[in-house]
Amino acid sequence: MISARINAVKDAYGRESIDVNRPSPKISDYFAQNVFTLDKMEQYLPKATFKEMNSIIEKGEKINRTIAKDVATAMKNWAIGLGATHYTHWFLPLTGLTAEKHDTFFNPDGQGSGIESFDGAMLIQGEPDGSSFPNGGLRTTHEARGYTAWDPSSPAFISEVGSSGKTLCIPTIFISYGGESMDYKAPLLKSLQILNKAALPICNLFDRNVARVKANLGWEQEFFIIDEALYYARPDLQATGRTILGHGPAKGQQLDDHYFGSIPERVYSFMLELETEALKLGIPLKTRHNEVAPGQYEFAPVYDEVNRAVDQNQLLMDLMKRIGKRHKLSVLLHEKPFAGLNGSGKHNNWSMSTDTGINLLSPGKTPRKNLQFLTFFVNTIKAVNDYADLLRSSIASAGNDHRLGANEAPPAIISVFIGSTLTQVLKELMAKVKDGKMDEYERMDLKLNIHNMIPDVLLDNTDRNRTSPFAFTGNKFEFRAVGSSANTAFPMTVLNTIVAEQLTKFKKEIDDLVKKGEKKEGAIFRILRKYSKDCQTILFEGDNYSDDWAKEAKKRGLSNVKSTAFALDFLESKESVKLFTKHEIFTKEELLARYEVLQENYQMKIQIEARMLGTMASSQILPAAAEYLGLLLTNCKSMKDLGLNKSTMTAQLQLIEYISSKINSINENVIAMVKERKKINKIADIPKRSKAYCDKIIPYFEKIRRDIDKLELVVDDKLWPLPKYHEMLFIK
Repeated sequence: MISARINAVKDAYGRESIDVNRPSPKISDYFAQNVFTLDKMEQYLPKATFKEMNSIIEKGEKINRTIAKDVATAMKNWAIGLGATHYTHWFLPLTGLTAEKHDTFFNPDGQGSGIESFDGAMLIQGEPDGSSFPNGGLRTTHEARGYTAWDPSSPAFISEVGSSGKTLCIPTIFISYGGESMDYKAPLLKSLQILNKAALPICNLFDRNVARVKANLGWEQEFFIIDEALYYARPDLQATGRTILGHGPAKGQQLDDHYFGSIPERVYSFMLELETEALKLGIPLKTRHNEVAPGQYEFAPVYDEVNRAVDQNQLLMDLMKRIGKRHKLSVLLHEKPFAGLNGSGKHNNWSMSTDTGINLLSPGKTPRKNLQFLTFFVNTIKAVNDYADLLRSSIASAGNDHRLGANEAPPAIISVFIGSTLTQVLKELMAKVKDGKMDEYERMDLKLNIHNMIPDVLLDNTDRNRTSPFAFTGNKFEFRAVGSSANTAFPMTVLNTIVAEQLTKFKKEIDDLVKKGEKKEGAIFRILRKYSKDCQTILFEGDNYSDDWAKEAKKRGLSNVKSTAFALDFLESKESVKLFTKHEIFTKEELLARYEVLQENYQMKIQIEARMLGTMASSQILPAAAEYLGLLLTNCKSMKDLGLNKSTMTAQLQLIEYISSKINSINENVIAMVKERKKINKIADIPKRSKAYCDKIIPYFEKIRRDIDKLELVVDDKLWPLPKYHEMLFIK
């Protein structure tokens, strides 16, 4: 009997690529054609309304319902003109995915006819059924009402894939009936506001013309692609996103020959269609390439304002899945879909800029601009130093636990890499002040030295440290530890908030010194010097993978929490509650609810993996091994019946004994795991149950997998039921 795997391999082998036609050879002809941009807004809105709306978006002000009425009419006319029949409030619930409920523009008039309508009230507020979204106990299941509210700072867009129709999508926040935040966008928007509020007074110390500060994000999205026939022949990939069993291939990524290699034809065709649809939606994809592991790839866009960048990334991940199906490809966004190979991250390149066009993390050409750069540079490091554990919790997930600390991702220890040039600058800064005092000559000397030491372009003055979780890369910080499937909103919310808190403290210290008679520039130098000394704990320039660093980090007092079940505890600490409530990002109840949602999500994912592993072992692996064992026994019996002595059957008998021992071991461990899981499921407290799954269930995964993977090497290939690594990774 031919296994499902053999049929899947036959289906996958030799598929041809799909021809993809772009709307125009020039991307500029169709870029953002499905986005309600300012240009389109100006075209469809009355002149006065457009001017006011543009000002509201630029300044981040609250919109009034009078303007909303005009905008709704304009948005409807634009969308219907492009063929849209429905609209939806598009939001980001705590599932980590996107959510939408479609409503038609059409309204019957009761006389056998009707009209397309969409008013300001429909634009501003929606009412999806929120009962089944994760809420962490903020309400009971029967309290179903939830509200979505329009986010004008992220443009509306039209969703279209294939010929399935077009829908106007309006980015929104999602709150409960009681007003509690139940999504990723609302806290992110609040964090952006408080970052602007904290950074603006400091910018004005250097330039009074600055009126607004925004955070920018450029994400790098890594992912794997395999043929869909092989995907559907792997129940573990379907249910968990990763291969919970499977022996590594003889040839994996050892030769690094996939990295930056020519893109396979089918994948290139997929990328071409994905890029086309993404560019039509205003996602400014700039880069595509093969990543290190076979079957792994990456996209990266031009950076954008954080809120829009987050929406674009969520939209892209959804597009990847849907467009992949058209090409009979499955896109894997799990952080570690294949054991022993590089996992996938989502490097978040973060910076701050002003409305005058200045990147605050880019050195300038004058001493004053360099001092402004140092101010924001050092304060960002100080924020990470003081809130490293909270930053660690922001990237915690069951999938990322497999990736952090592996040979392609930074470890769970949060540290900051700044490079040799800036390390020397900070040493110079600390060395120039003695006994906490600085005279005018020393200030001028330091100012000139810093100006001479910091080049205009820092990008190539030091090597990149790909082992660092938080690295300065020329004019931005790269938060490399974010997982590929994550909604980037949460780590960005945390980063924005801790930097805002630090900048607020910095401004107060400046004001206190100035009140005591210290000149502004001297006060800035004095405080930056102190911060530079304080931050030595978090700064590390070496190999973050090494055991020596883990020992050194422990001496420094840095946390090394490898499991999400325990890393999430940093969210509910007194310091975290104080920070988020102070800046009104979360209420205490909202934060603790989020903590509970994330713990439950972790526990359920481990539970699903345990169930799937047990099912696959019992219903697929053991029967295949038993069938092969039966063939060996039959063969031995035939040899014995022919009168052959035992010595001629040594190899077969040893193999029989080996397979039998593996079968018994797998069966015993599966039974033990199921019993343990039943006991743990009785624990009512979600965080305790989550930790129990981590401590008691996960260890069984390795035991069971080890035996199964050994069987894969000896069981007859025709009988093995699951697509193997070399098939999934190398069939293009």
